[in-house]
Amino acid sequence: MAEIEAIARLVNQLSKLPGVGRKTAQRLAYHIIGLPEEQVRELAAAIFNGKKQVHFCPVCGNYTDGELCAVCADPDRRRDIVCVVRDPRDVNAMERMRDYNGLYHVLHGVISPMDGVGPDDIRIRELMTRLASGEIEEVVLATNPDVEGEATAAYISRLIKPMGVRVTRIAHGVPVGGELEYTDEVTLMRAFRGRIEL
Repeated sequence: MAEIEAIARLVNQLSKLPGVGRKTAQRLAYHIIGLPEEQVRELAAAIFNGKKQVHFCPVCGNYTDGELCAVCADPDRRRDIVCVVRDPRDVNAMERMRDYNGLYHVLHGVISPMDGVGPDDIRIRELMTRLASGEIEEVVLATNPDVEGEATAAYISRLIKPMGVRVTRIAHGVPVGGELEYTDEVTLMRAFRGRIEL
């Protein structure tokens, strides 16, 4: 039996979402079709309004639906430290930690020559403009510990150091609950180099 065209279109659109394969898209489509019409309207409105109302914070590049994001607008946040992350999802991850009280700078990507992404394609220029104010004393580089993240961190560090601003890198190492025998050599090396005194 051929799939109904309207359902096929819905499956096609849902399967374009990250992490959603064809079978998952099909399950979601049938679930949506089975919902009461009012719930479907609310879902569609939430998707549309989310896309329409959410934009980038003009200061840090995080998502916001206001003039500034909640972090930049918070007068209790430290203004002398900025954590540089790849995208807004990383801001959420850092905020879940509840231990960081500074500001953020979202790059919206990382340097990746293989993908044709250079320093001018991400928000490095905006970071340098923020640093020129002289208010920021430390930049914490919190890009992922992969090749692109490391290259981006190294590039930004070389740009910032001559400005006299302290540059730090988040530590990477053995995850809590991990076992040393299953940890790769690079991760172990970083964990060992990043050891702290107790």
